[in-house]
Amino acid sequence: MAKKESSDFKPYVPAAEKRPEFTGMAMIVGAVLAIIFGAANAYLGLIVGMTVSASIPAAVISMALLRVIMKRTSILENNIVQTITSTGESLAAGIIFTLPALFIWQLQPSLTTIAIIALAGGILGVVLMIPLRRALIVNEHETLPYPEGTACAEVLVAGEKGGSGARLIFGGLGIGAAFKFLTDAVKAFPSSVEWEIYKFKNAAIGMDTLPALLGVGYIIGPRIAAFMFAGGVLGWLGIIPLISYIGDFATTSIYPADIPISEMDYHAIWDNYLRYIGAGAVAFGGIIGLVKTLPTIASSFSGAMKGFKDSGDTVDIRTDKDIPMSLIVGLTVAFIAILIFFPGIEIGVIGAVLLLIFGFFFVTVSSRIVGIVGSSSNPVSGMTIGALIFISLVLSAVGHAGEAGMVTAIIIGAVVCIAAAIAGDTSQDLKTGYIVGATPKWQQIAQLYGVLITSIVIGFILILLDNAYGFGSTELPAPQAMLMSMVVEGIMNGDLPWNLIFIGMAIAAVVELFGIGSLPFAVGLYLPIHLSSPIMLGGIIRGIITRRTKNKDELKEKTERGVLLASGYIAGEALMGVVVALVVTAGVTLPAETIFGPIVSVVAMAAVAWYLYYTANKSVAK
Repeated sequence: MAKKESSDFKPYVPAAEKRPEFTGMAMIVGAVLAIIFGAANAYLGLIVGMTVSASIPAAVISMALLRVIMKRTSILENNIVQTITSTGESLAAGIIFTLPALFIWQLQPSLTTIAIIALAGGILGVVLMIPLRRALIVNEHETLPYPEGTACAEVLVAGEKGGSGARLIFGGLGIGAAFKFLTDAVKAFPSSVEWEIYKFKNAAIGMDTLPALLGVGYIIGPRIAAFMFAGGVLGWLGIIPLISYIGDFATTSIYPADIPISEMDYHAIWDNYLRYIGAGAVAFGGIIGLVKTLPTIASSFSGAMKGFKDSGDTVDIRTDKDIPMSLIVGLTVAFIAILIFFPGIEIGVIGAVLLLIFGFFFVTVSSRIVGIVGSSSNPVSGMTIGALIFISLVLSAVGHAGEAGMVTAIIIGAVVCIAAAIAGDTSQDLKTGYIVGATPKWQQIAQLYGVLITSIVIGFILILLDNAYGFGSTELPAPQAMLMSMVVEGIMNGDLPWNLIFIGMAIAAVVELFGIGSLPFAVGLYLPIHLSSPIMLGGIIRGIITRRTKNKDELKEKTERGVLLASGYIAGEALMGVVVALVVTAGVTLPAETIFGPIVSVVAMAAVAWYLYYTANKSVAK
């Protein structure tokens, strides 16, 4: 028999007690929130290459809807809602890091193709993690903290705070949506401002005046925000002016550009040169992050494998019941078969073998590593880059080169990326459930349900955004997907400007030698400084509040209020961005010129920033 629950640990809801859990209402609310936060994270990730956790905002909103409005008091029902919601956010992250590469190559995958890839990755991430639950969540409860899962459990247990927290999220959602509507729909004022620096050719500073980026900066904090901004400063105030200065003496174009540098402005230099340097830095940062965690990965893999030997045991305790192993095997085999034979995907037997190897390995690694470092530090992109390099080399070696080989590599990488992201999220959610006393089987079913719902709609969101803005454009840089496409193209075709890539890797290596994590710096180097400057502003606000608040309990409450409002900013702007994309796709012509100038943008952004500071920093009621 499997180990029973530790006698030293008592869940909030005892195993012998039954409460409403996987209900119809939980399915409805969870599905709506999964779509909302899935769309929000897809939009955010395509802009800045990172996503934010939806678990705590989802828990707060579900408590407001179920507990406050509908007078439903089951904490287990609330937990199912946040479980479904966080699945949508994680699946969106895996999708937008990889699949936009197909759009960048002008291949235009169908809705069905996107849905099947998303379903395959999501289902593999859930079902391959299930046999690890007892080893990682139960047996190592005292040693693996699973920070996001534990924090979400604390929020659920402290359910009486749900109402005020929900008001913050919905208020931020309204502000973010209104701001996006005024800037991108009616063009009341520009969503981006920039200034050239006097007597410093092709040096510029700018800011995208968008509350979502301000919210991102507040959530990640001043340290990571500063690393990102430092990368932007080096790129836009160092490398671009340097290339411009040297290029003034060249009379011909220099690869990969097709015009002389002397004829370029700073945007053209970024597009033709700095972007490749930044891509090299991001690739190095992702891989070095993976290398740094190799000892943890090794111990995670060996420790996680111990969970499989007990996975087939049957138990009678409600809080220790999993989905049957027969269903796990059946779902895995079914979706591998679909990926091999479905028209337009057809990864083949070799691709299926590579998928199983990397999928199984990174699911087990992700499931345990997030228990140590948390989901935000889970090196999913580094795992995917490493997997893509090896997959592309193998496919190229066996003759799967050219466009077909590139597509196969990206599809396998997408499934692996989604599976790793979902496995990390599933682990955090099962940790939350373990603390509050949920039934694992119902949480696992909720995860699969969330995967299904998000897989159906994520293709619509991708196509809408691509039609309206275009992946790889200044509006939607899609940094991770651009990097993945560059890696695969470089290996398959050998036509990348490798010198620029290696320069970026050298810059990231120097940052690592200074003892600084190079990945956020590299992302800042890759993205326009217009994106990292509002993130820096949000980080500064968080830093000021932290420095001025000495009481730890008061600081915790202020931070939580700010995170909830910032999450609302992100969700509101992203949802309005999807609506604007839908309007553009429908053929509606939006205004081409703004009514007011950049000064209004700066004033409006300052007002939103002040409101974030004021709301988060309000004195805590005694």
